[in-house]
Amino acid sequence: MPAGRMVRWWVAALCLWVSCGSAAGQLQYSVWEETQRGVAIGNVTADLQLSTAALSLRNFRVLSSHNEPYFGVDLASGSLVVREPADRERLCGTKAACVLTYELVLEDPLELHKMLVHVLDANDNSPLFPAGDVQLHIPEFLMPGARFTLPNAQDADEGSNGMLSYSLNPSQHFRLDMGSRVDGSEYPELVLEKALDREERATHRLVLTARDGGQPARSGDTQVTIIVVDTNDNAPVFERTVYRTKVPETAPNGTVLFRVQASDPDEGSNGEIRYSLSNSTQAKLRHYFHVHPRNGEVRVAASLGPPETLLEAYIEARDEGTFALASTTKLLVEVTDVNDYAPEVNLLTLSSPVSEDVAPGTVIALFSVRDEDLGPNGKVICSMFSRGPFKLKASFDNYYSLLTDGSLDREQVSEYQILITASDGGSPPLSTRRTLTVSVADVNAPSFPQPQQELIVAENNGPGSSLGRVFAQDPDLGNNGLVYYELLDIIAEGQTASSLVAVETSSGAITAKTSFDFEQLKGFSFQVEARDGGIPPRSAAVTVNLFVVDRNDNAPVILFPLPRNGSVPVEIVPRSARTGHLITKVVAEDADSGSNAWLSYHISQASDSSLFRISANMGEIRTARLVLPTDAVKQRVVVVVRDHGDPSLSSSVTLCMLLSNSVPQVLPDFEDAWEIGHLSAQNLYLVIALACISFLFLGLLFFVCIELSQSPGCCSQSCCHSPEELRYGRKTASNPCMTSATIDVTTVERLSQTYFYRASLGLGFDNNRLLLCGEYSAADLRNVATGVGMNLPISCIQIRNRKGDHANVNVMVSKFYGI
Repeated sequence: MPAGRMVRWWVAALCLWVSCGSAAGQLQYSVWEETQRGVAIGNVTADLQLSTAALSLRNFRVLSSHNEPYFGVDLASGSLVVREPADRERLCGTKAACVLTYELVLEDPLELHKMLVHVLDANDNSPLFPAGDVQLHIPEFLMPGARFTLPNAQDADEGSNGMLSYSLNPSQHFRLDMGSRVDGSEYPELVLEKALDREERATHRLVLTARDGGQPARSGDTQVTIIVVDTNDNAPVFERTVYRTKVPETAPNGTVLFRVQASDPDEGSNGEIRYSLSNSTQAKLRHYFHVHPRNGEVRVAASLGPPETLLEAYIEARDEGTFALASTTKLLVEVTDVNDYAPEVNLLTLSSPVSEDVAPGTVIALFSVRDEDLGPNGKVICSMFSRGPFKLKASFDNYYSLLTDGSLDREQVSEYQILITASDGGSPPLSTRRTLTVSVADVNAPSFPQPQQELIVAENNGPGSSLGRVFAQDPDLGNNGLVYYELLDIIAEGQTASSLVAVETSSGAITAKTSFDFEQLKGFSFQVEARDGGIPPRSAAVTVNLFVVDRNDNAPVILFPLPRNGSVPVEIVPRSARTGHLITKVVAEDADSGSNAWLSYHISQASDSSLFRISANMGEIRTARLVLPTDAVKQRVVVVVRDHGDPSLSSSVTLCMLLSNSVPQVLPDFEDAWEIGHLSAQNLYLVIALACISFLFLGLLFFVCIELSQSPGCCSQSCCHSPEELRYGRKTASNPCMTSATIDVTTVERLSQTYFYRASLGLGFDNNRLLLCGEYSAADLRNVATGVGMNLPISCIQIRNRKGDHANVNVMVSKFYGI
C-alpha cells in the first residue's frame, strides 16, 4: 500500500477514534537535552497498563511529525529510550518550553495515545559577545560620571541558565553599571570614575565578563580597549625655573648665554613649542637679549652695561595648540667686572710731628683706599714698609689707620719714612704706592703707673683719716719734673668729691673729710690731676675708685613676731600636735652685708627645752616631741637671732606658748614666773613633800581658827575701811569671829589672749576684811559673800585697780560677827 495512502487511512482512523471517545489519557515524560542514545526515560507499557507481549501482538507504533526520531519505544522492554541526542536550542530556539509530541497507536482494538516529551534545558552554552572586542575613544577632558554603553552578551540557554550578570576587572578610572531598557531588559554601561590623563596613561584595557545563572555557571568575556584622546591640557614646562649665568662686561654681541629647554607631553601641535621674551621682562632690558624661537638659544644683543649688574629677564614657552598654553622661566645674567682700574690712596689726616711719649696704639694717620672695579677686582689690600714702630690696622670698609707699635725716642730717630702699598685682587693685580713722612716731637708730661687706682676704707672711719696716696712721675729735670696734685671736683653719688675727700697738693696724700657709712655709701670714684711745672704745663689724670668696707655695726632686727600694746606674743599649740608641728616662724633682717648679715636662730631659754626646737637657718619653731599631759599650760621661749660678724651681734624675742586644743576667750597672764613644764623625778618628790607640809600647816591653822571662833569677846560691830587705810597699814581690832574661805576662780573674757585669775575670800590685812581678786559685779559679790555666810551691805565693797589693760581688781569686804 502506498505510504501516502496509508497515512490518510491512519488519519481517518484517528479521527474516528477521537469521535468515538476511545482515546486514552496522554503520557508525559521529561528528559535533559543532549542525553545519550539508549537511555531509558520511561516505561510506556507500564504507564499504559499493557504487557510487553501486547505491543507486538497489537502492532504498536509511534507516530511523530519530526523528521528525526529522537525517541522510540523498545518493544522488548516497553521502555521509552533516546534514539538521537536532542539539542533543545536547535529544536525550540528561544521558547520557554520545549515539548515534542508523539502519537502511540495500538490495533485490535484500535487505541490512540498522546505522548509529550519535555526536553529540559541544560547549561551547555556559555555567554557570547557577538560584537567581539570593544574599542572606545574617550577624550581626557571628560569629567567623572560620563557613561558609555557596552554590548550585551547572548546565551542560548533558557531560564536561569540564560540569566546573565556582568562584571569588570578593577580599575581606578572606571566602574560598571547596568542600564535599563523600556522592555525591562538591562545592558552594561561603563562609568568614568576618575578623570583621564593621556600623558599619564594613553590606553586602558579592561575585561568585561558575562556570567550565567547555571549550575555550574558558565561565563564569557570580551576585552574593552579605551584609547584616551589628547587635549591641550598641559602647558610647556622648563627644565629649570631659574637660569643663572655670568658674563664679563666686555662680552661681544652674539655671545650665547645659555639654551633654555621646555617640554610638553601633549601630542601633535599641542606639544610643539615656540620660545620668546615674555612680556614680564622690563622694556629697557628687552634689547639686551635675543631668543631663538625653536632651539631656545639666548644671545647677547647689546652691551650689557656696568659691572656687578644683575639683569633679570623672562623667557616664555608657548605650545601651538588651539587654545595655546604657556609658561615662563627666569633668566638672571650677572655682569662681571674686568680689572681695568688701579687702587687709589686718599690721605684723610696725618699727625706730624708726633710726641715721643705717645702710647703704643696711638693713631697718627688715617687714609682710605678705593678701586673703581667691582668684586675681587675692587677688593684692596694695604701693606706698609717702615723701619720704625708703626703698624697698619683696618678700621671699617676701606679705611685704614696708621698706629704706633712701640715707644718713640726723638733723640734716636727724629723722622720716619713710611711706604704704603695698596693692591687689588684682580688677575693680574694692580697696585698703588704712597710715602708718608712722620716727625717725632719732644714732650714732658707726668704719668701715673696705672690709669686707675683703688683705695679701701672701713666704714665708721674718723674724719681726717688717711685713705692712701696717688703718685705720678715726670722724667724731665728742673721745674719740668715737679709734679703738683689737684682733686677734680666731680659729682659722685649725688655729692661733690671735695665734700668727701681731700688731696694734698705736693704729696698726693688722700684723706677723708667725713665718716663713711657702708649702708649709705658703698663706694665712689673721683679723679686726681697731676700737673708739672713746665711751660706750657702738661698734665695727666688718674681715676681713684674708693671702696667702703662693711663692719658689723648693725644688730639683727626682728620683723616678726612683734609685741602688740606692750604684750608678749602668744601662740596656741594644740595638745594633739605631733612631733615637727610648725608653731610659728621668726623673721629678722640685718642692714649689714656679707657674713655680717648672715643670720642664725637659736633658743636661748625655754620653760621646757625638750618641747620646742628651732630651725637655725629658717627660724621655724616646731615641736620637738609630742605634747604630754604633764606639760605646763603656759610655756615661754626666748629666741636669739645672731649674725656672723666679728664680733657677732644679736637680738632676742620672747614668745609665749599656750598648750590648748581650743582658743580661749581670754588669754592668761604670762608675766608671772616661768612655769615648770615636765618635772624630773627629784623635783616631783620635792613638790609632794612641800604639798604634805603645806597641808599639815593649813590643818593646824584651820584648827586654831575654830578655837578662836568659839571663844567669847567676839566683835559686836563691823566697819568698812577705805583703800587709803589699807594702803597706809591702818589696823582695827582683830576679830576672832571672822570666818575665812578660799576659792579658785577662772575668768575667760573675749581677748586676744587668755588669763587666769585667782580670787581669795578670807581674812584681809587686819583680820576683819574679806579680800577678793578678780572682776565682779555687785550682785556677784553679794552672791559670793552669801555663799560663805556673810551678809554685807554693798557700801562695804571697795574696788581698787592694780593693772592697766588687763586689770586685777581687788575687792575688800569686811564683816563683823557677834558672839
